[in-house]
Parts: sequence; C-alpha cells; structure tokens
Amino acid sequence: MWLTIFACAVITIGTFLFWEFVAWFTHKYVMHGFLWVWHKSHHSVHHQALEKNDWFGVVFSLPSIGLFYYASLINYNPYLLAVALGILCYGVFYVVFHDIIVHQRIKWRPSKRSKYLQRMINAHYVHHSKHSKEDCEAFGFLYAPPKYEPRQFKMKETRQETQ
Repeated sequence: MWLTIFACAVITIGTFLFWEFVAWFTHKYVMHGFLWVWHKSHHSVHHQALEKNDWFGVVFSLPSIGLFYYASLINYNPYLLAVALGILCYGVFYVVFHDIIVHQRIKWRPSKRSKYLQRMINAHYVHHSKHSKEDCEAFGFLYAPPKYEPRQFKMKETRQETQ
C-alpha cells in the first residue's frame, strides 16, 4: 500500500512537471501556430469576461476528465488517477498564476511576491509585449530564465498590457 501511495505521488508530481512541457510546446507551436485564431484574443486588449483563448482551458481539461472517469468508474487504476491529478494540479496552478495573479481576472494579487513569482510575471509580460504570433518568447509557466530576475530585468515603459 505505501509503495502504491509513494508511486502515485511521484507520478502526480512527474505529470505536473511534464505538463509544463506540454503547455510550453502547445503554446509555442499550436497557439502561436495554426490555432492563433483562438489565441490572438489573449494578446489583444479586450473588455469581455471571456475570450476565445479560454477554449484552450476546456481542451486541456479533457485528458484529466477522461482519465478520472476511466480510472475511477470504468477500470479502477490508481496510477492513471495520479496522472489525472497531476494534470488537474497543473490546470489549477495555471488558473491561479496566469488568470488571477498576472491578468487579474479576479482582483487579487499577493502583497508579498517572491523573486520566483516576480520572475514568472516579468517573463509573461515580455511574452505579451508582442501582439502578433511571431517573435514571441517566454512560452512556459513554471520556468523562466534568470534574465527575467527582478534585479536584472527592466520593464520597458512602452509595454502594452493586455487584460
């Protein structure tokens, strides 16, 4: 039993970390590629509560929903449940970091920010400094290179933010 619990914890954490690669790859090659028609709404100023880009959240939730359904109701499998949980945890992290903290879809921002959090926010702002699908950088969420460190990073005053 303890071995199964440990294995499931490792699988959940591994899936969470792997999902960062999935998100980075999809963001760079799909969202800024053939599905730019959805994602461009996220790179432009708008005043609606929802944007076409939100469909990606629905699409990214389907593997987790499917695995939870299959591994709990059809053919019980704790390891597949761990994969589903890892994907779900990444999705929660994404919503809290990206939609709430960075884009302020819910008006809340931590009063104290760690260097790590500020580095991630800086990288995301650089990503949004371009309003086209070409020449963008910083496609991930869990890792941002040291060049985005608060002390080394100077935000251009001409930056255009999107909501």
